[in-house]
Amino acid sequence: MEMQQIRYFLALSRTLNFTRAAEAAGVSQPALTRAIQQLETELGGPLFHRERQKTHLSELGRMMLPYFEGIQAEADAARSQAMALKSLGQATLHIGAMCTVGPAIVADLIVAFRAANPGVELRVSDMAAAVLMDRLDAGDLDVGLFGLPGPIDDRFHALPLFQERFVVAVPREHRFAAQNVVRAEELHEENYVSRASCEYFDHARQAFHSQGVFMRKVFSSERDDWVQGMIRAGLGIGFIPEFCVTDPALVARKLIDPEFERTISLVTVRGRPHSPAVGAFVSQARSFAWPRARDLT
Repeated sequence: MEMQQIRYFLALSRTLNFTRAAEAAGVSQPALTRAIQQLETELGGPLFHRERQKTHLSELGRMMLPYFEGIQAEADAARSQAMALKSLGQATLHIGAMCTVGPAIVADLIVAFRAANPGVELRVSDMAAAVLMDRLDAGDLDVGLFGLPGPIDDRFHALPLFQERFVVAVPREHRFAAQNVVRAEELHEENYVSRASCEYFDHARQAFHSQGVFMRKVFSSERDDWVQGMIRAGLGIGFIPEFCVTDPALVARKLIDPEFERTISLVTVRGRPHSPAVGAFVSQARSFAWPRARDLT
């Protein structure tokens, strides 16, 4: 049994006319007739009853129809998958990540994606949230990794990936290091090392000020290595997402009263057709083993 015979059978079952079926299949009528006859010989009975003015499916033909339709559907799906894979192998995927998302986490996802899709060329950039949204909207980026304090703009679709709390990061000799938790009121008049593009700090500062908590900013940088280096040097404390604390000389303590938490999401432009590479990246992100909140108590 050949796929060509199945294709001819399905064309004839739809038209119930040998001439029209041959035209639909793009072959001559004698070629289609021979193929149907060969298929009937193989299956041991007629698939169609041929009458002068009418052709219709036999009982065997009606029984075989759903099987042949399933075979054709599977073949079409395999062909589509092969075409998608070919397209995927030649693709370039542009990924943007908020500069406050932990680089180690992004790197782990990239490593997993490249292992599964070695033919895709990846270009990864980190940037502030506002720039990231503009570039995503303009089509300069295919996907973005966001962690914003409020809902995402209606222009975008967000797939939540994981959640992380904000912690107080301090050197091991700081008094907070000996505590299980740090209450917001304890931060009053503390020196503070600022992550310049931290989208949550303005939100947190309002909550702190409402409790009469004011800190002194002594340093600011968009680079996490500089921020954590200054915290390690004792310049001040840090307000950092827990998975962004990567310096082994620092300890992270749970912040309470109030607590702050953000959701990291994979963001695409709503309604925009996406390439197979984008689909593959979204699938990888869905199945990726994202980190769980640490026990900081």
